[in-house]
Amino acid sequence: MASSYSTDLKIELMVTGENAGTWGDKTNDNLDVIEQAIAGFKQVSIAGGAQTTNLLINNSPDIATSDARNAVIKLSGTITGNQIVTVPTGITKTYIVQNGTTGAFTVQFIQAGGTGTTFSTTDKGIKILFADGTNINAVDLSTLSGTIATAQIADLAITSSKLASFAVTAARLASFAVTTSRLATNAVTAIKITQSTITQSKLAANSVGASQLIATAVTPATYTAATITVDAGGRITAASSGSAGAGMGIPVLVNTGPASGTYTASPGANRIAVYMYAGGGASGNSVDGRNSGPGGNGGFGFYNKPITQPFAQPFAIGGGGRGGSGAGGATTIANVGTVNGGNGSANENNTPGNPGSQPGASLAYPFRTFIAGTNFGAGAAGASSTMESNAGPNAGTAGALIIFENTGT
Repeated sequence: MASSYSTDLKIELMVTGENAGTWGDKTNDNLDVIEQAIAGFKQVSIAGGAQTTNLLINNSPDIATSDARNAVIKLSGTITGNQIVTVPTGITKTYIVQNGTTGAFTVQFIQAGGTGTTFSTTDKGIKILFADGTNINAVDLSTLSGTIATAQIADLAITSSKLASFAVTAARLASFAVTTSRLATNAVTAIKITQSTITQSKLAANSVGASQLIATAVTPATYTAATITVDAGGRITAASSGSAGAGMGIPVLVNTGPASGTYTASPGANRIAVYMYAGGGASGNSVDGRNSGPGGNGGFGFYNKPITQPFAQPFAIGGGGRGGSGAGGATTIANVGTVNGGNGSANENNTPGNPGSQPGASLAYPFRTFIAGTNFGAGAAGASSTMESNAGPNAGTAGALIIFENTGT
């Protein structure tokens, strides 16, 4: 009676009384087959496009072509499509399989006609598998029982999606175990915070911004000389401009022309209010009973000037115009402004001189005496005469410089 072969490893099963004189060789062949199944390693190339590679188990003593009988199989080669690798159906056996291929494609390891396990496009790892005669089964954490020790869990391996609701209770958290880096954005809501538990010492510098503050009814704006209302919680609840003092009421320079010098601001001043009058123009001569016109008024303006300390600037104050048709002098302060003197009138034709200008002024008051109470820089009155006599010119009034400082006090 001829020999037969085992189902799983294809070991030759000899019949008593047969193979006389060759039992030793056949036994050695069978031992080689068993060694291949227990400790054999085979590297199998599956390079190429999408395909199915069938690994075989042939009868003893065939070892060279019986790739599926090896204990460890390493799949290799550059793959350019998804791969399927099969081992024979009907056998039961354990395998260690390594995906040593290159290329971002899947590799499926199955029993022919059954199901198996799949290496993903990025999984180049090693799997422990067993064939149950129909399907390939993976031996991994999803199929193992027992417990996993802390040392076997990688940092950040257990994510929130892996935890059942309320699985982590306060009793399972060590003191200070939950740090800022462990919390998802917006994970701690108002309902999780006990009243009064967030004290000033718990807040990082600049951690409370505008979006964290309760809104009030105050309109966002820039307020000058403002009246501010603050509630018991320290919030600004009202603001308006113009009703509170801001320190812009301190006169520091009052001078008339002609004069010059240097104005030096007080160290605490951050803004100055400057009133400048230029000199008025003179009248012309009256000749043969014909009147001359009045001189033009000197320029007059208010200049509102923010300053940066230190602030020291030269100034000059114009005098009144003199002599027939003389113009008044300009008044100026460097880096603030200039007002120009009034022109003198023409002789004997009763035409007034043109008034001076105030370029760049913040405001030109309609009444020259509104601030100082004196008509600085006024043009001279016209000279008058009768037919029998002549009259000389009149002089214009000198200009002036008045400075107020805002020191914030």
